[in-house]
Amino acid sequence: MLWARLLAYVTGTVDQELLLRIEYLTAENRILRGQIKGRLLLWEGEKATLAEIAHRLGRKTLEDVAATAKPETILGWYRKLIANKFDGSKFRGSVGRPKVDQETERLVVQMARENPSWGYDRIVGALTNPGHGLSDQTVGNVLRRHGISPAPKRKQTVSWKDFIRSHWHA
Repeated sequence: MLWARLLAYVTGTVDQELLLRIEYLTAENRILRGQIKGRLLLWEGEKATLAEIAHRLGRKTLEDVAATAKPETILGWYRKLIANKFDGSKFRGSVGRPKVDQETERLVVQMARENPSWGYDRIVGALTNPGHGLSDQTVGNVLRRHGISPAPKRKQTVSWKDFIRSHWHA
């Protein structure tokens, strides 16, 4: 049973040393807090760290130790931290359909400019060949964003340069 006495002595010594360290740090915190004028501004990460430790300590112990804010405030930070953790925001995506990637959008605009007589459906059909699945409404939205009018109006407003370039081989 010698080892049991030795273990009890060592753990008791370690506990006493930890208690002395905690007492010193608590006193030091109170002295430093007394020298600060006004509120102590903390970052969100610092609040989260204090809140997690405070929750593990409990309200009664926190009343003796807390020097940066009131125990109710610190535990409020913890409740807010938990509420943000479980609010489901990481499962929510952006609202609406996913955006069309830049390459596909560039292809839609290029096809509309090079082929002024093509309507939305014809552009959709041409984009299906390389594997881009778009709807005619999406093509219309892309062209509207770039200030390109629908096919009948586009066909009527072809410049001579574009007309000659598109009919040069004929």
